[in-house]
Amino acid sequence: MTRFAIGLIFTASVAGADCPPQPDIQEAQDRILAQVRVAPNEMAARQLSNGLWELWAKAPDTEAQELLDRGMAARAIANYDLAIEALDALIEYCPEYSEGYNQRAFVNFLRQDFDVALVDLDRALDLRPTHVAALAGKALTLIGLGRDDDAQPVLREALALNPWLSERRFLIEPDATDL
Repeated sequence: MTRFAIGLIFTASVAGADCPPQPDIQEAQDRILAQVRVAPNEMAARQLSNGLWELWAKAPDTEAQELLDRGMAARAIANYDLAIEALDALIEYCPEYSEGYNQRAFVNFLRQDFDVALVDLDRALDLRPTHVAALAGKALTLIGLGRDDDAQPVLREALALNPWLSERRFLIEPDATDL
């Protein structure tokens, strides 16, 4: 093994210990979600929801931000291998940062690797239970797995936080006979 490779391994293992905690965004997230729930229309809700993405995508430090940005940029051009590589590194470095898991789940969802995506979505939601995009993503992933009955309560939970989600089209209303 070369000294360079050994240095990279050492740097990665030391870096994980140096990741600061995820910024506390709960109050700001709750405020935006409260505004979204009373938005007069979908366009207004979508504009407010952009503020959620700004909160979620603010990584704990510069190194984490660079890994997140690299992963998201690679995903945007459908270079899923590079995206996974960057997001794996982010999660290794910052294992308590929910957006790393959410973004890696999204890449795996796009690759239709739904089982793997579901594991990451569950971890993202363990870290940030009101991450609306992770909830909606979990519902879509469950649908992708053919688990529509499991998806419905998750989708309802996401819609309780943001009734304007485009995923609402997948909501199945219960029959009157089910009541």
